[in-house]
Amino acid sequence: MKSILKVLGVAMFATLIFSACSKDDDPANNDLFAGTYKGSVSYSNGDESKSNENGSVFVTKVGDRYDFKFSDGIPAITNVTISEGDGGYIGTVNGYTGFIRFNANNLNIAVGKDGATWTSNGDR
Repeated sequence: MKSILKVLGVAMFATLIFSACSKDDDPANNDLFAGTYKGSVSYSNGDESKSNENGSVFVTKVGDRYDFKFSDGIPAITNVTISEGDGGYIGTVNGYTGFIRFNANNLNIAVGKDGATWTSNGDR
């Protein structure tokens, strides 16, 4: 009986997670979000430069804190605080200066921090 309850609990949790991250969910309107945007990504920091027209950014959100994990060995943008309901920011947040804009379908990033620059233009 206990094993059946465990299986049901895991199945319910998985259903909740997958339904919370459907392609038409807007990250700004959810407390929990995980989704991948595919498109161009780039990074530069002094002599180091990386880019890919077919890259991706995996976005996670817990509360009002976002992490943006890039493909192609590009360092992540982490612990960015954006108020719930806002579709991004323009200015300086947590040391990142520039803009991050997103909705259910698109992600646009152009930010700098400590001499490094990240860009992305992707779709889900």
